[in-house]
Amino acid sequence: MTEVAAAPAVPAVPTPAVFVDERPASTEDALRIVIRKAVEANGVVKGLSEVARCLDRQTAHLCILASDCDDENYTKLIQALCRVNNIDIVMMEKQKLAEYVGLVKKDAEGNIKKYFKCSCIAIREFGERTKALDMLLEQLQ
Repeated sequence: MTEVAAAPAVPAVPTPAVFVDERPASTEDALRIVIRKAVEANGVVKGLSEVARCLDRQTAHLCILASDCDDENYTKLIQALCRVNNIDIVMMEKQKLAEYVGLVKKDAEGNIKKYFKCSCIAIREFGERTKALDMLLEQLQ
């Protein structure tokens, strides 16, 4: 009477999700990807005083300003600092900018309930090099 020992079951190891770096369809998609990667790398500066300081010190690679900003002096200051320090500037809507940076409040289902004010950000570090970043830098040239 010999008993055959059953082989221990080996749990299946889930394969990690593979990130496919494809060229984005539009400049807006490229900008969204670049901002998200910069947020992951902790390379985004938010707020007027922080952005102005970053632009003045020339540590920013890119500045994104809300096209529908309420204060005219705010936009003039940021545009002047970008022009003087030769930093690229991109204009976009305030709500999209807040959503891309993560300044939104979501409900239980993941729908956006509230957008926080975000008129300007500066990107100090892009994070990883992607095709979206290459496309965006190509557009800015």
